[in-house]
Amino acid sequence: MNSKVTHINVGNLAENCWFLANEDTKEAVVIDPGAEPDRICAAAEKHGWKITAILLTHGHIDHMGACESLRTELGVKVYALTEEEDLLLDAKKNLSVFIERKVVTFEPDELLRDGQELTLAGMKIQVIHTPGHTPGGCSYYVADAGCVFSGDTLFAESVGRSDFPGGSTSALVRAVKEKLFLLPDDTLVCPGHGEETTIGHEKKYNSFV
Repeated sequence: MNSKVTHINVGNLAENCWFLANEDTKEAVVIDPGAEPDRICAAAEKHGWKITAILLTHGHIDHMGACESLRTELGVKVYALTEEEDLLLDAKKNLSVFIERKVVTFEPDELLRDGQELTLAGMKIQVIHTPGHTPGGCSYYVADAGCVFSGDTLFAESVGRSDFPGGSTSALVRAVKEKLFLLPDDTLVCPGHGEETTIGHEKKYNSFV
């Protein structure tokens, strides 16, 4: 499979909206479309990709703010972990009332479970429950592409915040150490903000391992 991974920054918080594309079929999965749906569509069109699905690593507004517009315009399904449904449906927990100053709630089309394997755009995607930043935070591992989309769980030389509603420092550390750090060292980490890194680099850098 000929895959391509790239992103654009969207919204006021410079959130990374990721594209996982199958260059053989010209289909693409969008991960965390936080804002600016027109720019997201334009980026896909520039590459000649058809967006066929949307994955959410978690339900904070800066990661899901463009979901409703994209789902309506493109007719695609949005996937999120079962444990995140409550946060997506609560404007205080998903931070929309604080960041956007308005109520934004969202109900995904498909609820996922830890360990589930999806096949989207002809690509196999493993769902990994990585709570701590939010209760239903998850990461998506794509072995064939050698990458993991970590949302706000793992960043370059940092981990996510755990002081938002439903957050847990201990759960976050366990998720990184006991789940993400089991992936191959050369796995590219595609985070929700900031630069890419690798699992191997983060294992050496983070002192809690």
